[in-house]
Amino acid sequence: MPQSIASPVPQRHAIVIGGGPAGLMAAERLQAAGLQVDVYDAMPSVGRKFLLAGKGGLNLTHSEPEEQFNSRFAERCEQVSAWLRHLDGPGLRRWAEGLGVETFVGSSGRVFPVSMKAAPLLRAWLSRLRESGVRFHMRHHWLGWNEARELRFAHGGEEITVAADVLVLALGGASWPQLGSNAGWVPVLAARGVDIAGLRPANCGFDLGLARAGAGRAGWSPLFVERFAGLPVKPVALYLEGRSGRRFERQGEFVITASGIEGSLIYAASALLRDEIEEFGEALIHLDLLPDRSVDFVSAEVARPRGSRSMSTHLKSRLGIEGLKAGLLHEVLSKEEYGDPMTLAAVLKRLPLRLAAPRPMAEAISTAGGVRLEGMDGTLMLQQLPGVFCAGEMLDWEAPTGGYLLTASMASGWVAGEGAAAYLRQR
Repeated sequence: MPQSIASPVPQRHAIVIGGGPAGLMAAERLQAAGLQVDVYDAMPSVGRKFLLAGKGGLNLTHSEPEEQFNSRFAERCEQVSAWLRHLDGPGLRRWAEGLGVETFVGSSGRVFPVSMKAAPLLRAWLSRLRESGVRFHMRHHWLGWNEARELRFAHGGEEITVAADVLVLALGGASWPQLGSNAGWVPVLAARGVDIAGLRPANCGFDLGLARAGAGRAGWSPLFVERFAGLPVKPVALYLEGRSGRRFERQGEFVITASGIEGSLIYAASALLRDEIEEFGEALIHLDLLPDRSVDFVSAEVARPRGSRSMSTHLKSRLGIEGLKAGLLHEVLSKEEYGDPMTLAAVLKRLPLRLAAPRPMAEAISTAGGVRLEGMDGTLMLQQLPGVFCAGEMLDWEAPTGGYLLTASMASGWVAGEGAAAYLRQR
């Protein structure tokens, strides 16, 4: 991992607002530079979204080679790659080991703590920060600045003001607002002239449009929802050939919801799906329900004589199509189409679904948009507000799930913390 800042600055006061992974990493780097660091957060405790994200197993980072890892950040690849030079996937694993948290690489290439839990890592991290002198102030809701450029906080029914030599904001986006990220910072910074891209849902589910062209209803049928909502579709391959020219193809699994679809495969394509809907009003995807079987094999099996057996029984015995996958066929095919072997075989390999809208931002795993990187320097300092740095999800970038989002968030906190310390050293 990169070495600490060589020459500590005189004892100065740094404030970090936001106690998520990006804010905590910024606090760590500021303290290592010799500053007195105070972390303020609106919630009763820090790291709430981090803990919830790791409830089913904390995906800390990914083991992909550097070039492939960096490509996951799409149009922000160049900027995020610069952050990752300070703290990349292997560096994050070494950092975790420094806290006594061993990690392993799963079968998918994702990296997890051996315990699979987020809580032990967070406890060890907070213990180290407190022992180093970092102070924490909970239930402090940031209101902005007063005329003297002091920070204003609402706390305990009163307003308090605090002065600092340097400030790092790590306030998150607008997903899971009940955990603290409610985008309340947007009007505060916008009023100071900070350029902010509109926030949009990322890594999210989608609502279904018309089940098929000409259908009289949108979304799943009530019977389909009753039988299959909450169940995974696997294995399946998803294809998107957007009208914008962008393409997506991947095998995985997703989950049926009452209004549409969600899950890891959908999250991986969510940025493209969202952009396609914004530009063209809908996104058309195709599903291969038998990704391990060729088109010719499926066509031959469907066309085999079935005698007195129903088509449903025929599909189950010849191709293993039953239950949820059979239900999907009935959702998109008319009775006549379902009875036609050629049409049925084609849809088994290319089942169309029209997506009408992403789920609300509050339900999304993360958000896109935020403080535009063009309005910041390489240390993540705001050009409009010298001495104010930003980190984490409140910046204008996005990443898929799989450890990419968390790694880059923490790397941005590293950059902002180091940058804030360097700023004071130069003054």
